[in-house]
Amino acid sequence: MEYATSRHRRRRAGGVADRLADRLAERGRVGVVRAGDPDVPDRTTYTVGDGWTGAGPDADVDDVLDDLARDHDYALLVGFPDARVPQIAVGDAAVEDPALRVDPDDPDLDAAVEAVEAADPFETLSSLVAALKRSPRADYAGAIATFTGRVRALEDDEDEWTESLTFEKYEAVAAERTAAIREELEARDGVLDVRLHHRVGRVDAGEDIVFVAVLAGHRREAFEAVEDGIDRLKEEVPIFKKEVTVEGEFWKHEQ
Repeated sequence: MEYATSRHRRRRAGGVADRLADRLAERGRVGVVRAGDPDVPDRTTYTVGDGWTGAGPDADVDDVLDDLARDHDYALLVGFPDARVPQIAVGDAAVEDPALRVDPDDPDLDAAVEAVEAADPFETLSSLVAALKRSPRADYAGAIATFTGRVRALEDDEDEWTESLTFEKYEAVAAERTAAIREELEARDGVLDVRLHHRVGRVDAGEDIVFVAVLAGHRREAFEAVEDGIDRLKEEVPIFKKEVTVEGEFWKHEQ
């Protein structure tokens, strides 16, 4: 009975996801990622905007999201309650603190679209580099330089092990200041396009936190803009982090 109930809930969630995907397809390219059948564990299926479907036992949801982020505007996950994305709970699905809960028979798709649009964008280094390569000014570029900041577990051999960092930011102010940094970097001679992204929420040890990617005519301009970009992000954008170590936890400013 547990198995049958689980499959029934997944079908209901899948139906809502399909209807939401149709609505989002009016705004951009959509990828739908589905957890595998319980009889075939660890199998992920995903469908891209042109109808192509793929599946594999070794597919990891983060890897699939990384692939989709390069050339999709939206991705919907069905059956991944622990994924690091905002959750839309269908009916009485056991989802902790969902962004939205909808009726499976009469879902409020307008509210679901609003919840998707309000979510922090899912970006990876690959998706940002792909965006730079699609830049209208890419024909003038001879270099792409990047920086990736990650959660460091240890400072030295005597340090306490850091399990995770949790990031929060003043959304409106952070967005305004990040946009100003990008605009000023792009105004430099030789810099053609810039992408900046800082994750929010919990980030575990070894995972990526922040990305800076620069498209430039030559490597020197690219390297200098990347260095200045990450320095200014840390100094000017109001981001706070909670560090969780094996001994306890504490908040501090990102700088």
